[in-house]
Amino acid sequence: MEVLQPAGWARPKGYANGVAARGRQVYVSGMIGWDSAGRFQTDDFVGQSRQALENCLAVLREGGAGPEHIVRMTWYVLDRREYLDAGAALGAAYREVMGRHYPAMSAVQVAALMEERARVEIEVTAVVPD
Repeated sequence: MEVLQPAGWARPKGYANGVAARGRQVYVSGMIGWDSAGRFQTDDFVGQSRQALENCLAVLREGGAGPEHIVRMTWYVLDRREYLDAGAALGAAYREVMGRHYPAMSAVQVAALMEERARVEIEVTAVVPD
């Protein structure tokens, strides 16, 4: 995998501007912050984010991938302010689950998610080298 960083651009914090990769592609649909039984253990944004990331990793493992193979991640959040205010705690949870691997990433505020208690939904694309 190659991180794409145009010359002269400021380095992004917590994500990559772009990633190039070759190999087997693994797509993970939007994961929310409930457990493997489909139950929410918390309504806390960071807690749900941590669980959603863990859920992404569980699906990736089924495809022979790990966090180091993620090339793209999209976060759908209900409240932009909640996401921004979670900064340090969210970053710590991310690093605990994903390590220090930062793929190309987008975050989008949405009006609603399909599950009423969900505060965040995360989808990922991974590429496992041939």
